[in-house]
Amino acid sequence: MTSRTTTRTRTGLLATAAAAVLAVTATGPATAAPASASTAGPAAHVRFFAHLDVNGGQRPENITLEPGGSAVVTFAYNRQVARITPDGRVHVLATLPAPPAGSVTPALTSPFLGGIVRSHDGTLYFLYATGSSDLTGLWRLRPGGTPQRIAALPATGLPNGLALDENAGVLYAADSVLGTVWRVPVTGGAPTAWSTAPELAADGFLGANGLKVHHGAVWVSNLDRGTVLRIPVTRHGTAGDVQIRATGLVDIDDFAFTGRGDTLLAAINKDNEVARVEPGGRHTAVLTAADGLQGPTSLAVRGTTAYVASAAYFTNDDPNLLAARIVPGE
Repeated sequence: MTSRTTTRTRTGLLATAAAAVLAVTATGPATAAPASASTAGPAAHVRFFAHLDVNGGQRPENITLEPGGSAVVTFAYNRQVARITPDGRVHVLATLPAPPAGSVTPALTSPFLGGIVRSHDGTLYFLYATGSSDLTGLWRLRPGGTPQRIAALPATGLPNGLALDENAGVLYAADSVLGTVWRVPVTGGAPTAWSTAPELAADGFLGANGLKVHHGAVWVSNLDRGTVLRIPVTRHGTAGDVQIRATGLVDIDDFAFTGRGDTLLAAINKDNEVARVEPGGRHTAVLTAADGLQGPTSLAVRGTTAYVASAAYFTNDDPNLLAARIVPGE
C-alpha cells in the first residue's frame, strides 16, 4: 500500500545488508532491466523474476504463490488479478468491475485491489475497495471461474491485507482506514469485526496494513505507526490482547515470515527497502534500491526463496518482481 509523501528520519534500520540474503535464486530467469530503470540492477544475490509494464498500470500490490512456480498478484489500480509465470510473462486472470460514477475510495480516491491469498485447491481470495457498498469487500475466484464477491465490507473503509487460516475455515482482513481486523468464513457471509484495538488505528493516513496468520495468532503491520503487532487467537476464536513485536518500521507495508520461527521480512515502501525483523524486534535492511527495489509493497516466502513485489508508486519507473535466497529465521 502506498504511503503519504513526507520527509522523515528512518529509525532503527542498520546500514549493512548482511546474512539474510545469500545467493542467486534458481527460480525464474535473470532478465535485464529496461533502459528507463533508475537502478543499476540487482546485486549478485538477487534476480528479477519479472519486469512489469508501468505504462500499462502493472503495479503489483500483493502476491501469493502457486505450486508450479508462478506468482499471482493484484494490480491495485488496474483492478486486475494476474499470474506471472517463471519466464516473466503476465496473464490476466480477472478484471474487477469499475465502481459507479462518483465513487471515491477512502484515503486513495481510486478503486484499490489489495491483499490476495490462495487456498490448497487453487481458489483465490482478494480484497477490493471502491467507496461503493455494492463492490467493496472480499472476492473469490475459483480456477476457470469468474470473480464473485462473497462478503461485503464497509464502503467507508479500505480493506488491505488478507490472510487465510484454512484449518479454521476463515479469512482475516486488515482495514487500513477503519483500524479493524475483519474475520470472514471462507464460504462467505457476514464479516465479524474481530479486533478494533487502538494499536490498529491510523495516525494520519493508513493504519493496519499487512496481515498474516502465524503460530496461533494474527500478525498485523501498521504503516503510520511503524509497528508489527501480534494478536493471539483465543481458544474461542476471539482476539486476545495486542502485543507490539517491532517498532521503528515507518511506512511498513506487507511482510512475510522466513520460516517456522518469528523472524520476518518487511517491505518498507517509501524507503525502497526490505528489512529483516528478528523475534526481539531488532531490524536490519537486507535489500535496497541497489538490488532493484522500487517501492516494495509485499512479499511471499517459499522455502529459502523470498519473492518481493515492487509497485514503483513513487519512482514511477520499473515495477517488478524480485526473487532472492534467504536464511530461514528461527
